[in-house]
Amino acid sequence: QVKLAESGGGLVQTGGSLRLSCAASGLSINSYTMGWFRQAPGKEREFAATFDWSGRSTIQSDSAKGRFTISRDNAKNTVYLQMNNMRPEDTAVYYCAARNADIESIDQRDYNYWGQGTQVTVSS
Repeated sequence: QVKLAESGGGLVQTGGSLRLSCAASGLSINSYTMGWFRQAPGKEREFAATFDWSGRSTIQSDSAKGRFTISRDNAKNTVYLQMNNMRPEDTAVYYCAARNADIESIDQRDYNYWGQGTQVTVSS
């Protein structure tokens, strides 16, 4: 059974940093495209960052560029999202997702597995 477990969310001040983790079980992250999405209150879930199965090709949303970095530790079967210079508009529930394909995608409909999400709140 596949499980994606996010952690690392919390409250941070504007300009601060957080690192989210996504521990995967039941699949090997180096065989999947992994992505991070987020959903702000009252808004639809949106793409944040993704990389393909090799980890060499990445895509980031416009709001994430220059501030968010997606990475992984194959030995721990864990994906990370490092978020720096955070803004109040980054406040959202952040979700980890896995896609059973070797090409990254920004479309959430392309992802097969999802975590439960972790809350991130940025205070002004």
